[in-house]
Amino acid sequence: MSLLSILIVALSSYLIGSIPSSYIVGKLVKGIDLREHGSGNLGAANTFRILGAKAAIPVLLFDVGKGFIAVRYFSALSGSDSFIYPLISAFFVVLGHNYSVFMKFSGGKGVSTTTGAFAALAPLAVLFSFSLWIIVLLISRIVSLASMIAALFLPISIFILNSVFEKNIHISIQVLAILVAIVVIYKHKSNIKRLIEGTEKKIF
Repeated sequence: MSLLSILIVALSSYLIGSIPSSYIVGKLVKGIDLREHGSGNLGAANTFRILGAKAAIPVLLFDVGKGFIAVRYFSALSGSDSFIYPLISAFFVVLGHNYSVFMKFSGGKGVSTTTGAFAALAPLAVLFSFSLWIIVLLISRIVSLASMIAALFLPISIFILNSVFEKNIHISIQVLAILVAIVVIYKHKSNIKRLIEGTEKKIF
């Protein structure tokens, strides 16, 4: 493992993560900057609120896809099969989404891109968390609440898979899931405030 290969993987993953799909779609569809509308978040949920499902679905697919591509393919730019490189890709692609260099280091909250990255690292864990996300969303109709609960459940689901189903997912992936969950919660701090105040908007 060399410093150059780490830099190549980290930078390429960060740059693809930084591509602001919701900003681009907002400009193409309605000529607006989504940071100035709705929650101000550059993500699929805010795109849905402002522009509707036809605009939000491509944003969602792209944001999930860039996370998956970074981990599955960009980590191979290292020329090594070390498990460290997919972890580096996962961290930096989410970092890029949340703090895009193209958006003056603003961005989304990392949920979709995290989903894509961990779909490449631990697909069954993502399936468990996504199932919980759907259940919480259908009950509460609040995307932020569903997203935070799903993010918190991701490392738990990895633990369950390892301890109950003996899937042997590397401990480093669980540690990364914990770190990413913390980032997701931090990015939702304004949503948490609105949830406490009872003013958080429902998606439907």
